[in-house]
Amino acid sequence: MKQILSFLMVLTMVLADTKVDVSKIYGRIQYVTSFPDYKVEVVTAFEDLRVKEVSAFPDKVGKWQIVDSFPDYKIQKVTAFGDFKIKYVDAFPGVN
Repeated sequence: MKQILSFLMVLTMVLADTKVDVSKIYGRIQYVTSFPDYKVEVVTAFEDLRVKEVSAFPDKVGKWQIVDSFPDYKIQKVTAFGDFKIKYVDAFPGVN
């Protein structure tokens, strides 16, 4: 019984550490419908990351340059059960 309990505790700790570090998601982004790197939910409140779409220099957290080829990350927009939540902003992009 103790072995099962300790296994469940270790499993819980490992699963808790698999949350996405959204501070590293910036740069050239391609929106896709299949085989994404991350699935995101677009929300208006309680976001994990504030995103500003830029046309050049996506060099800071939350700045995304939307491209059709050679992306840094492929993103799929979903309505539920995404890896993290984003909110589009005009100013002050970054981690919430």
